[in-house]
Amino acid sequence: MKKRVIAGAILASALGASAVASAVELSKTMIKAADGSDVPVEIATPTGKGPFPPVLFIHAKRGYEGDERAHVRELAAQGFLVVAPDWQSGRFIERWPSAHNPETELDVEAGLDYLKTLPHACKQPVGIVGLSRGPYYAIRLAAKRGPDIAAIVSYYGHMQNPNAPEPDQLFRIAPEIMQITTPVLYLIGDADYELRRMNGGRAFYALWERGVPVEWQEYPMARRAFDFRPDQTPEEKIATRHARERAKNWLMKWMKLTPEMRCK
Repeated sequence: MKKRVIAGAILASALGASAVASAVELSKTMIKAADGSDVPVEIATPTGKGPFPPVLFIHAKRGYEGDERAHVRELAAQGFLVVAPDWQSGRFIERWPSAHNPETELDVEAGLDYLKTLPHACKQPVGIVGLSRGPYYAIRLAAKRGPDIAAIVSYYGHMQNPNAPEPDQLFRIAPEIMQITTPVLYLIGDADYELRRMNGGRAFYALWERGVPVEWQEYPMARRAFDFRPDQTPEEKIATRHARERAKNWLMKWMKLTPEMRCK
């Protein structure tokens, strides 16, 4: 009987979380980058009355798809107002580009500017959640617009320019790491690509030595993209739940939110 009660409680909790996520309002619009290019944007708005703490979501080079949309919904269900600019489709960039296109940084910055203008967004520095290539955009943006950014959450992020030559990829970190003062939380699996773990680890030490708030969370038995893989292992599913909670707490801390997810 006890096992049935526990199982029922877990199921009810999961259904409740699903209901909250489905209640999130998701909308789309088109904005302009500084060079005049069109930038498709999705906005996820929490339930209830705002204003809400603002978060910029920066997708990976695989594109903005269903898994990314689900992640954005989860953030909104936690209480964040999320803007997700699609830095690929507006410029007709195919999925999985190897090279970094600097013009797409304008699309991400346009998303930041748009987020700050929303009437139901708290008037404060925003949080950033980025995946893979996304955190490279985040550190570039933090180097340029530091006062506008409260914190960065990096899911297995690039800490080096993808266009940099091989020696830089192997032995150096992006110069922006030595410029930013934005708190960074780095989330990665211990079975991720070695080079990604190396660059991320070097960035962690460089930030810590400079006194920048930084934390490194490495998940045992978790692979690349552990949080949305179609073949997730039981360990990766747990890692995903842990990562989502750690990300929320990191943003709450550095965005100075109340326990009720309200801006002070």
